[in-house]
Formats: sequence, C-alpha cells, structure tokens
Amino acid sequence: MILAEVKPAARPLSPHLQIYRWSWTMAMSVAHRVTGTGLYLGTVLIAAWLVAAASGPAAFDTAQWIAGSILGRLVLFLYSFSLMHHMVGGLRHFVWDMGKGYEPQTRMAMAKFTLVISVALTILIWVVVLATR
Repeated sequence: MILAEVKPAARPLSPHLQIYRWSWTMAMSVAHRVTGTGLYLGTVLIAAWLVAAASGPAAFDTAQWIAGSILGRLVLFLYSFSLMHHMVGGLRHFVWDMGKGYEPQTRMAMAKFTLVISVALTILIWVVVLATR
C-alpha cells in the first residue's frame, strides 16, 4: 500500500479574524462573554462582602468603606452593567432560540438595542438607588 503525500493548503482552511469585518452581532457576542466573566468576578466580591457581614461589625465596616469608595462604586457600577448587559444579551439569544430575529436587519437592530437597553437599565437602576438613599 502506497500512501500519497498530502500537501498543505496554501490558504487558510477556515476563516480567520482578519477576513471578517466586525459587526454589531460579533461585538455583542464578545461583550456577552466578557460580561459573563465579569459576573463571575463580581459574584466573588459579593461573597466576600457577605463573609465580611458574617464576620462582625469591624469586617463589615471595612467592606462597606471599600464598597462606598470611588473605586468601589465604579466596580459596583460595572458589575450592574455586566448583569444588565448579560441579561439583555441572554434575552436576545432566547429570541433566536425560538427561531425569530435571524433576518440581517433584525439581527443588527437587536444587537444595537442590546447595548442601548443595557446602558439605559444600568443608569435607571443607579438613578433610582441614589435617589432613594
């Protein structure tokens, strides 16, 4: 049995990022993954806050001071944005799972609205929380 020598292809066998043009759906797909990672990290911080609350008044006061600092509030803002963006992106995927929204115009509009709605919800949450303090 003689085996034929296989020559490697001179071109990529599958598309690469250099070939694709960035679109809203691609950007929101990446953002969905990034916000999912942010949710994992933020959940660790929430768990640390709960441990501080269970550890006594001194530990809880320290955790509250950190969360109330400018950096702490920025982290909380980004965490809430991650939560809203990931939720709205999940709803977009849910619509796709039902077999709807695959038309190019609809797909792009849904991707754009994912960002707009998540920003609006995050701002709304923070306005309500800060106004009711």
